Order: sequence, then C-alpha cells, then structure tokens
Amino acid sequence: MIKPHGSDTLNPLFVYDTEKHHQLMHEAESLPTLMLNSAAAANAVMLGAGYFNPLKGYMNLADSLSVAENLHTTDGLFWPAPIMNLTQDISGIEGAKRIALRDPNTEGNPVMAIMDVDNIETITDEQIQGMAKEIFGTLDPEHPGVATFTSLGNHLISGKIQVLSFSYFQNDFPDTFRTAVEIRNEISERGWEKVVAFQTRNPMHRAHEELCRMAMERLGADGVVVHMLLGKLKKGDIPAPVRDACIRKMVELYFPKNSVMVTGYGFDMLYAGPREAVLHAVFRQNMGATHLIVGRDHAGVGDYYGAFDAQTIFDEKVPAGSLDIEIFRADHTAYSKKLDRVVMMNEAKDHEKEDFVILSGTKVRQILGEGIAPPPEFSRPEVAQILMDYYQSENG
Repeated sequence: MIKPHGSDTLNPLFVYDTEKHHQLMHEAESLPTLMLNSAAAANAVMLGAGYFNPLKGYMNLADSLSVAENLHTTDGLFWPAPIMNLTQDISGIEGAKRIALRDPNTEGNPVMAIMDVDNIETITDEQIQGMAKEIFGTLDPEHPGVATFTSLGNHLISGKIQVLSFSYFQNDFPDTFRTAVEIRNEISERGWEKVVAFQTRNPMHRAHEELCRMAMERLGADGVVVHMLLGKLKKGDIPAPVRDACIRKMVELYFPKNSVMVTGYGFDMLYAGPREAVLHAVFRQNMGATHLIVGRDHAGVGDYYGAFDAQTIFDEKVPAGSLDIEIFRADHTAYSKKLDRVVMMNEAKDHEKEDFVILSGTKVRQILGEGIAPPPEFSRPEVAQILMDYYQSENG
C-alpha cells in the first residue's frame, strides 16, 4: 500500500488507548481552556484522524509563513497550507504550558484535545494578508475563504496536541465519517492496490459518476473512494446529509458491487482552489489512495481561479518526489447528444457546443426548487428526486 506522506507509518494524533484517554479527560478539567474557532477545530479533527500526517500539532509562525510562501515547513517538509490555531483572545491561557481545547461546534463545548503550548505569537494583519494572498490567490473580502481566514484572530498558538474527540462528525455521520486509519484498513481488507479518490462537496451528477468510472477504467484501478467533505460550507451549498443520500443512491444503483467506498471527512471547506487541491492530494495519500481525480475548478469558488489551475499547480509548485500520490486530470465533462453518453469534452471530436447538455449549478438549483427534475442526461432520476424533495422542503 502507498506510504503516508512524510513517514513510513501513519501516526494519527487521536488517543485510542481507553485508560490514557480517560486520564487526559480528567486532567483537562483542571487545565486552562481555549475555545477553538471552527477552522482550528477542523484542523484538530484532521490531525486526530491521521489525515495531516506527519504533523504533530499546530504550526508556529515561522512554519506557517514558510508553508504559505514556499509550500515547505522550515525543516523542509512539503506542505501546501498552514495548519494553525488562531484566536482573538488569549486572556485565559497566557503563560500556560498545557491547555485544554474546547469544541465550538458541539453543544456544551466538550474538550476536543489537550495541547502542549510551545509558543503564543502575535501575527500582524500584514502577515495575515500576505498569507491569505498566497493561499487563496486573492484578498477579495467576498471570497469566503479569505473572509474566514482574515477574521480568525492575531494570536497564533503552536504546539503538539493529543486529540480526544472527533467533534460532531462521528455522531452526525456514523455511516460516513471515517478516519484515514479506517480507510487504509478497509482498502487493505478489500485487497485494493490501485485506489482512486474522488473529492466532493456536492451531490454527484452523471458527469461526476462517469468521471469516477473513466478514472477506474483508464488507470486499471481496483476501486474508488468517494470522499465527501462533512464540515462547514458556504451559504447555499447542499448540506452533508442530503449529499450523502444522493451519493449512496447513485453508488447503489449504478456501480458494480464492492467497487466504491462512500466515506467522508471532518474539515471545513477552504475554497482555496489550487492550494486546497494539493492539500487534498496530501491527505488522500495518507488515507491510502494512489490517485486523486482533479477536475475543472477543483476546490474553487466563483471566478477566482482558472478552470485548470488546480491541475497546473502540480506541475509548477509541487517539486518532483514531494508526493507519491498521482493526479488523474479531468477535463470538462458533459453529456454528448451525439454519442448518448457522458464524455470529456476535449475528447469529443466533431462536436459543437449545442451537441452537449450543459447546465450550470445555478440553473440546476433553480429548476429543482421549482420541483422540476433535471434532464436524465444530467442527473440520475433517483438522485434528482432526493434533491427535489430537499429544495422543495427548503422553499416550502
């Protein structure tokens, strides 16, 4: 099986030993506490689940700046986006060497992790702006990632963590949330060697379905791991339970048995386009995938990124040998009326624009909201029904 990034074995930061877990939870009651923001909490979940291997905790300022500017930590580890614990208020933890981190997204704010504080540093607005520009490629406050990143605070707390909770993800998505450890184990149990990962924050339409099928066939892969984001999205995105139901229905009806694993991970969407695509590759390698599908506008939002910037970054910014996982590059996909199937548009010869069925996400949401099913060339009818039910309940 493919090696994790940066180490020979996967080293998740979740404390699985029951006795040790109990001891740390007891210790946390007497420690100074910090309420995490959602971004830092999502980082803790990913660190605990092994997705951010080989990191041992939150980055300090020097590493964060180095990663933002050069895609490497100060000691040379390839890493595409800073993994930080930023906060606006340190009054409750000043001078503390060991603190309890609390979950902002779960009722009662239970302890998520215990942190050994190496440093509490002040990060200037200028540094935050500089990092945002590198990570997101823009400083437009309308960009949802920029808006979140620049509002997290000017205090940076770095150090190792021991993770005690996966927040709400295990309870809310018991059939879907999986750690990198669990996915690796299941890949091994299935005997899969060549494994394709498909990233999604949306329901899967015919084009997505066909993309997975194409990747499997062209790579000779044993299976696909559909890996959906379960954390916070921007307003207007479809909630995770609805996406989950759509994807499971599509896999059940339209893929061979035991060829697809439907899973999810606990992270908030960054909308960082190319940089986020590389982060996706890192943590898909950690979960055991040998290939990641990178398509049009991967992890993008609005018109901030070129259609294929998330592919070219692997040529321009990722040094050879930095990652073992490989990229399956996908073009625009659409239904060809001429060929009566979904195709990559750059491979469809003798086609004009009117030969394709192309619908924008906005148009699809509009017709679903009106209770009209998208054309079968765009969406499987069983998936469309789930989406229509959701939109009508929202608009009703």
